[in-house]
Amino acid sequence: MRIVVSGTHASGKSTLVSDFALRHPGFTVLPDPFDLVDETWDRPNAALFAAQLRISADRLDPDESAENLVAERGPIDFLAYLVALDGLARASGSRELLERSTEITREALEHVDVLVILPLTEIDGIQPGIDEHLELRDAMNEVLLDLIGDIDVIGDHVKVVEITGDRRQRLGALEAVAVGATG
Repeated sequence: MRIVVSGTHASGKSTLVSDFALRHPGFTVLPDPFDLVDETWDRPNAALFAAQLRISADRLDPDESAENLVAERGPIDFLAYLVALDGLARASGSRELLERSTEITREALEHVDVLVILPLTEIDGIQPGIDEHLELRDAMNEVLLDLIGDIDVIGDHVKVVEITGDRRQRLGALEAVAVGATG
């Protein structure tokens, strides 16, 4: 079972992945790709998101990762950030970058069984700080929700599940999907 937990920043991904891993130690946890890039980035930009997209795609290669894994973020997250930057007129990069990022995302998702989306909702109880680039956060959330409906990006293999609710409800929903698929 290969699970990717996706959502904009400050949407509860780390908490959900951590809670799930504690109860399911047989799963390998792949951390947020941001933890694996050069920490000198001081603000969101296309180069940062493109680097994270590549990392998140490469680590989903079945030859490079465990059979049972839960990944915090996948390439679709960073494709959504690139499109959101473009929409906010912050220069996401070239059309070629967006096209190549879409292709990388599509190919990587072929190796994912379940794509969990954590959309922003009022009931999640998450209060982001002002330093969380709130405009980009909201724009990425909207783009991500659009992308999951695009068969040309998602393909027909991956099961897409939107999970909302408080911390306990989200964990229960993820467990139901993971256990339901494997058990």
